Amino acid sequence: MFSKEELANLLFLDIETACTVSDYYELSPRMQALWDHKAKRYMQAEPDKSTEELFWEKAGIHAEFGRVVCISCGYLRFDEAGKASIRMKSYSGDDEGKILRDFGGDMNTFMSKAGRRLCAHNGKEFDFPYLGRRYIINRLPIPYALRTQGKKPWETSFVDTMELWKFGDYKSYTSLDLLTAILDVPTSKDDIDGSQVSETYWRKRDVERIQVYCEKDVKVTAQVLLRMCGYEIIEE
Repeated sequence: MFSKEELANLLFLDIETACTVSDYYELSPRMQALWDHKAKRYMQAEPDKSTEELFWEKAGIHAEFGRVVCISCGYLRFDEAGKASIRMKSYSGDDEGKILRDFGGDMNTFMSKAGRRLCAHNGKEFDFPYLGRRYIINRLPIPYALRTQGKKPWETSFVDTMELWKFGDYKSYTSLDLLTAILDVPTSKDDIDGSQVSETYWRKRDVERIQVYCEKDVKVTAQVLLRMCGYEIIEE
């Protein structure tokens, strides 16, 4: 699927997001109305929940109502014996603009060499478009690798482990956690999960815990791809 040289040219990444404000009533009246309209799709499955409750639980997954609180990324290196290791860096905190600027600058540097690509699990549906939208909302230049306008799907620099696992089966969704289970990869879901990030960020104010979880997902994504390519995973 990928050679070790090709794997070493991938920048694995994961983002963690929370609702843009700590409470539904902090939204402007206009944004409240727009969220009420958006929440109707969730109320079909959970009719007992109010739009206020659903904002807390669901808003973070929508770039229009959420914010990036952590980006973690990493790249693989192979020693002379062919064993893999990963080097990682994270960007987190309360200043989303700074997170995006710092990450964008470093990503542009990494991606400036030929053959470099971005890799995430479900990245084409979530991480990559979410980041692009938040760059626009924050009035920041979009890093070149995230610019998809005018490009055909095969012209982008995206690798998506969920898409690779589909083998063309467009109706299938496979979580990263399920892949770790069937491929015998240590899981990252041993503390919080994505649904708890808003609470961990706004109520517990524990950005460090979110960053640890985000970094674990980056490593697990790399581990899954190593396994899919037939290589030994990173030793603990």
